[in-house]
Amino acid sequence: MLYPDMNLQKRTQQNTTRYRTALYLRLSREDGDKTESDSIANQRTLLEAYAADHPELCIVDEFVDDGYSGSNFERPAFQNLFRELEQGTINCILVKDYCAIIGLNQKDLENQGILA
Repeated sequence: MLYPDMNLQKRTQQNTTRYRTALYLRLSREDGDKTESDSIANQRTLLEAYAADHPELCIVDEFVDDGYSGSNFERPAFQNLFRELEQGTINCILVKDYCAIIGLNQKDLENQGILA
């Protein structure tokens, strides 16, 4: 072959990219006397399984706002997450869904016309 397979070269380069990934877990309701809600544990399990299937994601940290509303950004773990991002310690954030960050649920998205 006179010309190298550029697609193969791009795929090889993509496969070697590693992202310093942080998990962000949030639930707005309190969960009784448990230290951590079941939903937070379920989010962690789901995200860890996702990362295990994507070798380019290397989990280096985890940030948890259990019992904090997503209606504002005044959440301790959220603030720490963005400090780490700005410092370059992490370069990827993995969440179960974007509602964890922006605080909208499916009904809110439907009302905004984003989801049907």
